[in-house]
Amino acid sequence: MVNSHSAAQGRRPATPPAATLRLSVVVPVYNEAATLEDILRRLRLVPLALEVIAVDDCSRDESPAILARLLAEGVVDRVLRHEVNRGKGAALRTGFAAATGDVIVPQDADLEYDPYDFVAMLDVLARDEADAVYGSRFLKGRFHGRYLGHLIGNRVLTWWSNRWTGLGLTDMETCYKMVRAPLLTSLVLTTDRFGIEPEITARLAQAGARVVEVPVSYAGRSFEAGKKITWKDGLAGLLHVVHFSLVRPTR
Repeated sequence: MVNSHSAAQGRRPATPPAATLRLSVVVPVYNEAATLEDILRRLRLVPLALEVIAVDDCSRDESPAILARLLAEGVVDRVLRHEVNRGKGAALRTGFAAATGDVIVPQDADLEYDPYDFVAMLDVLARDEADAVYGSRFLKGRFHGRYLGHLIGNRVLTWWSNRWTGLGLTDMETCYKMVRAPLLTSLVLTTDRFGIEPEITARLAQAGARVVEVPVSYAGRSFEAGKKITWKDGLAGLLHVVHFSLVRPTR
């Protein structure tokens, strides 16, 4: 069962909560030179104890050079690299395995999400009110997307996922899935590409995890600016939901 949480009603806490929790932020990177440095520096402005792990999925632009420089400056704690492009899911799995924090969350390498929303999300976990917190772009009317098709597709995928998992989410496809590290690393995740979103959701449901949603801000980018998800990924997502709900892999 999923609840929307009152911890985030559009207000930003004056002081950071959860001082005892360390948050590992996993940033998958593939040809994100235009926004990469900006988002990584924004992460360092968040008033939380962060471990920032960037996973370069064989970028062919200036992303590797940017990551090397920011690693030397201490903006990034670790940089991992795939020698061939394997996809977002594979990059996240690599980062999850390397994380040392108490809690883990993905962060896309663009500027669509506001990492300050981590504060309210982590607060829910710090008060032991959830095992996983999803940042919903559709609570409190904070979604500002560019494409109607993406909005409709997200709604359909979320509805379809809920039918199979019984969770009652409003935003299954959100990037911001903040999960306690022992729980996340216990899940058997196998997907290499965008199917990682329904896979994580299905595995959390199968584990009986307490999942709570908190509203987050969102400003979608255009395809010209580098957005990668297309209608084909949406169709694949419908099949992923069914597959991950029916098939439970073992280690």
